[in-house]
This record gives sequence, structure tokens and C-alpha cells, in this order.
Amino acid sequence: MSDKQTKTDVILIGAGIMSATLGSLLKELAPDWEIKVFEKLEEAGEESSNEWNNAGTGHSALCELNYTPQKPDGSIDIKKAVKINEQFQLSRQFWSYLVESDLIKDPQDFIMPLPHMSLVEGEDNVAFLKKRFEALSQNPLFKGMEFSDDPEKLKEWVPLIMEGRQVDEPIAATKIDSGTDVNFGALTRMLFDHLKRQNVEVNYKHSVEDIKRTSNGLWELKVHNMDENKVEYHTAKFVFIGAGGGSLLLLQKTGIPESKHIGGFPVSGLFLVCNNPEVVDQHHAKVYGKAKVGAPPMSVPHLDTRYIDNKKTLLFGPFAGFSPKFLKTGSHFDLIGSVKPNNVITMLAAGVKEMKLTKYLIQQVMLSNDQRMEELREFIPSAKDEDWEVVVAGQRVQVIKDTEAGKGTLQFGTEVVSASDGSIAALLGASPGASTAVHVMLEVLHKCFPEQMLEWEPKIRDMIPSYGLSLAENPELFEKIYDSTSRILGLLEVEKLKSTEETADSTQQA
Repeated sequence: MSDKQTKTDVILIGAGIMSATLGSLLKELAPDWEIKVFEKLEEAGEESSNEWNNAGTGHSALCELNYTPQKPDGSIDIKKAVKINEQFQLSRQFWSYLVESDLIKDPQDFIMPLPHMSLVEGEDNVAFLKKRFEALSQNPLFKGMEFSDDPEKLKEWVPLIMEGRQVDEPIAATKIDSGTDVNFGALTRMLFDHLKRQNVEVNYKHSVEDIKRTSNGLWELKVHNMDENKVEYHTAKFVFIGAGGGSLLLLQKTGIPESKHIGGFPVSGLFLVCNNPEVVDQHHAKVYGKAKVGAPPMSVPHLDTRYIDNKKTLLFGPFAGFSPKFLKTGSHFDLIGSVKPNNVITMLAAGVKEMKLTKYLIQQVMLSNDQRMEELREFIPSAKDEDWEVVVAGQRVQVIKDTEAGKGTLQFGTEVVSASDGSIAALLGASPGASTAVHVMLEVLHKCFPEQMLEWEPKIRDMIPSYGLSLAENPELFEKIYDSTSRILGLLEVEKLKSTEETADSTQQA
């Protein structure tokens, strides 16, 4: 055992998409700063950011119905959808900057164009979807969205879903071709390769055990170097905790007042994956349905075309589950360990309030494989058991905190918690997460480096042209930026190639 002590400017805990994004931003804004990364697993992007552990939707609110709630007067509130779409555009701009600057290559390895669709059944749901379509299609960010309640049209859009379906009640869908599939695992690994080339020290198999404030205002991390089985101490002026579900436990160790009265509720997930290429080839879209009553928003059923390791695959889910672990590779004592004297009442209040959710999770845990297949057949009536297998997705830890809505309110977004002096920040929560990483990390910069922001602003605008502007209110700017990012990220080439292949296929068939 030894206790080597080293000092640096910035420490990033966790080698996921959030640390990768923050590190990449800081390397452009403050190239001279020394950055160290500590990750307890063997490589980058292995937990929440991994391609098998999240939906990879490139969340831009094109198809997620829970981002457009219906108001009591029957109208549709699109504010959240517009906000999330704008946030995703920031990510696209930053990725484009990195590609154009030759800092990362081969964007088709992490982003592909893919239609995003919403599909509903039943008179009330169809009426809701139509109103949603009318509200969104007026907005420049959702230009090109189509609506249809004609089963024949839906057969063209989603042949696999419509094949063998008894259409005995109204059915409708919206479709927008500007959606994407994003492999956040591949992107995370690319960004860490880029950071290593920029002399960022990335330490794998290094687990952060404790975080303490030193008398001179720095943060000291006690780190277990698992390869050499020794303890190291590292100090930094600024620490970012981007450890996915593990962030809450590390934030609590800091003892900052902002870490009090916050709890976490873990939800695990499963996907069904199709391993029959003939079935996979019949579907080309991400299709989101409506969440069941009592289900958390992140359990909205969806049938997704995914590109993983440059191979097209098909996933259906997620099926929620419960595990007391905060990470897939975490401990069964994570949940119990997160209950502290300062958050026990918050946690208990959430337990009382969220009986519906608890009941839903218990039902989900009890599902047999046959029952999961029955749920899949609501989407694909002709689904065969032998074509699908179960994959365990990542753990998500939903934030529980006291809000205006009362004690112990379960939050379904992502949120940054930082010390009042900006010397340490943590990212908590889940969806839309990775898709909005650039927006969230800009928020970290605002909170933690207010003095530098004025000096950094020109460079930020260079990387992210719409920074500080509303794209929804500047349609011409949006169109210009959207076309430019599509070109740089290779999305237009893939679309052209796909339509050429489709034309060739239909000629051959003829």
C-alpha cells in the first residue's frame, strides 16, 4: 500500500459521455489546464453510456409522447419538446465541430439517420396524437413531420408492425425523417481517444473511494488503484462527478450543503433483441408508443432500429425492473447506503407517494419471458419467440428531492448539483441524458466557471453557433445549422445511399 499524492487542475470521475463531453469542451476552452480522469471499469463508456445500456435515440422529442403533455383544456404543451430538441441541436453542432476540426473521425460509426415515429391506438389516443402533430408541425424544429391514420399508409411506414394486425380500433402514427440513432458508447470511446491525444491522463481500474475538502480549498480524492492494489491521493481545483448512478453516493461524500435532502431510486431495464436478420430488415425506424398507466416515463415501450458495431439490429423495450444497485456493476447495498439522516424523510415521503410506481415495478419484475413476448406482440403481432432474446440494459437512478410539489418528489430528468463556489459538480438523473450532454456540460461551465465564461464565449460560439439563441425563434438560422451539421456528420450521404439502394431493390423486384 502506498499513498502517492498528486495535484491537478481538473478531475473527472467516470469515463462516460458526460465526462467525455466536459473534458472535450475544456480542452478547447482552456487547452493548458491539466485534466485527469478516473474510471473504475476497464474502458470508457461501459456503464450508462454503453450502446447496449441505453436507447440511443438521439432524443430530440420527435417521437417521445411524454414530452408533450395534454393540458386540462385539451391543448398540447410543446414547451418541453422544443427545449429538448434545441438541446440536442447543441450536441449535433459540437460533434460537427469536432469532426470538421479533425479531432474525431468517422461520424457514421456513432450517428445514423433514422425516422422517428409515434404510434397509438384507440380513439382518444389518436385524437391526442393528431393535436400533438398539429402543434409540433407549426414549429420549425419539427418541420417535415407527417401524420396518418390510414392503415394502408402505416403498412408502408412500418410493415413489420402492421403485418397480421387486426385493425379493429382507430390507429395513427406520426413520422419524421430527421431523427437519428446515436451509438453513445462508440462516441464516448472516440472522445476519450481524442482526450488522450490531448494529453489528458485517463486512469482505468481506478475507483474513487472518498472525496474531502482540504484546508486550502482544494478537493482531495482517495483513489483505489485496482491494478496495483494501492491507495492514491489526488487533489484538484475542480472536480466533476459524472459516474452515472454512482454519482449520488460520491456527491454525498463531499458533504457540501447542496448534497443534502437528495435521494436516488434505482430502476433497471431489460430489452428484447431480435437476432433474425430477415425480421430486422423489415423495420427501419424508432417507434414509440404510450406508457402504461402507472409506468415511469422512461418505460415508454418502443421498437428501435439500432446500429451497433456497424450492424443493424432491432430492440424492443424497455421492461423495467428493480435492483438496489445504482450501477450495473454496483453493489446490492447502494440503495441502503444512500439513505442518510438528512434524506431519510425525503426518501420515505417518496415511498408513500410512489405506490403506483412501486406496484408497476413489482409487476415488471414478475414478468415471465412469455409475458414479455405478449407485450412485444402488441407491437409486432407476428413476433416469434425464437427470434428474440433478453438483454439486460443499464441501471438508471432517478433523483428524489423536496420541491414545490412537496417532499420526496421523484424527478425524471437530468440535473446538475454544484457547490456554491463552483469547485465541484455532479450530474444526477437519467433521460434525456446523453443526447443533451453538451447542453448539460455548458450548464456545468456556467455554474462552475462564471469568471471565465465571458472570455470563453467567442470560442463557444465558434463550436456551437446557436449558443445562447433560440433556434425555434430563428428558423433561418436553424435551417442553416441543421443542413451544415447533417452534411458534416455524413447524414445526407447515408440518406442518399439508402434511397439509391431502395431504388435498386425495387427495380430488381420489378
